[in-house]
Amino acid sequence: MKQVTRYIITGIIVTMLLLTGMGCKKQYQLQQQLAEKVLRFHVLANSDSIDDQNLKLAVRDAVGGFMQEKTRNLESKTACENMVIEQISEIEDVAEQVIKEAGYSYEVHAELKKCKFPIKTYGDYTFPAGKYDALKVTIGKGRGQNWWCVMYPNMCFENSMYEVVNEESEENLRAVLDEEEYQAVLNSGKYEVRFWLLEIFR
Repeated sequence: MKQVTRYIITGIIVTMLLLTGMGCKKQYQLQQQLAEKVLRFHVLANSDSIDDQNLKLAVRDAVGGFMQEKTRNLESKTACENMVIEQISEIEDVAEQVIKEAGYSYEVHAELKKCKFPIKTYGDYTFPAGKYDALKVTIGKGRGQNWWCVMYPNMCFENSMYEVVNEESEENLRAVLDEEEYQAVLNSGKYEVRFWLLEIFR
């Protein structure tokens, strides 16, 4: 009986590892595909103090509002990247104005670069963790908590920048991704490995 139990437990462990490995591989492949098609938006606060975090949100809103109209009619990630590069100085000016009006003298630096993002959900859509190209705005020392969103296709500039995915944003995302990618992003936050062998064993 003990020998049979060992076989069952070994089978459960092997199955768990296989399922986990398959899930990780699928998420990695999805992340790589998305990274080729989307451009993220990344804002770093000077510190984690309440004032610096509030300032981060104010900069986020100002830069987001500035970029909203400029990204509205773009038809590719490359076009969005080119536009960001052309507008870097203006983006910094917008952020600096907000910082100055708030009574701070922090420097601000904007750049287009590849950044590491955690898994992030916007409405019903979940983007896997990984490296994505992004407009990165760093306030002061940039040692505070980050804020992330999706700049292209536009998924974060509506309703005062509070990551509300409306119908227009959903259409934008569907236009950029193929159907399989779209469904994967829609469902990736719902993936759950169910160890049914363990349930049966119990």
